[in-house]
Amino acid sequence: MKNAVLLGRLGAAHGVRGEIRLQSFTADPSAISTYGPLFDARGARRFVIASLRPIGKDMFVARLEGVRDREAAMALTGVELYLPRAALPEPEEDEFYLADLEGLRAETPAGETLGVVIAVRNFGASDLLEVRPPAGGETLLFPFTKAVVPIVDLAGGRVVVEPPLEIEGDAPSGEEG
Repeated sequence: MKNAVLLGRLGAAHGVRGEIRLQSFTADPSAISTYGPLFDARGARRFVIASLRPIGKDMFVARLEGVRDREAAMALTGVELYLPRAALPEPEEDEFYLADLEGLRAETPAGETLGVVIAVRNFGASDLLEVRPPAGGETLLFPFTKAVVPIVDLAGGRVVVEPPLEIEGDAPSGEEG
């Protein structure tokens, strides 16, 4: 689905009556049920959250319209839920949607190009910017913190990244770290 923002992901079936686990990626996790119909990545399937009850900070048990049994819920495991970008409110000043970062140029404070932001990842600890270097090769991951990414300039199409210093002890042998 083009120009869409990822709001959540469906997990395992919960019980036998069609309920399913739902992880919310919205700033207020319970707000995921207030945006109206959500869509899969292709925009082909439409999902309406009929009810939601919390089971963790950003995890819920959801009932989706039209999903009436465990088998139907199991078939949705792993489906990501999107909303068209145009359906979301404009962010406040100095706020942005993580999806807006994709495609921005990543550069150092001195203006040296590090690459292009291809994704914002979260493997459980915190958000990371994934940057594809201009010459290709392995992507770079930077903690998405104010200290490492002090400037997000959407209008200028860039983020400024101050790569963290090497961790003490990572110096090649024979050198002091």
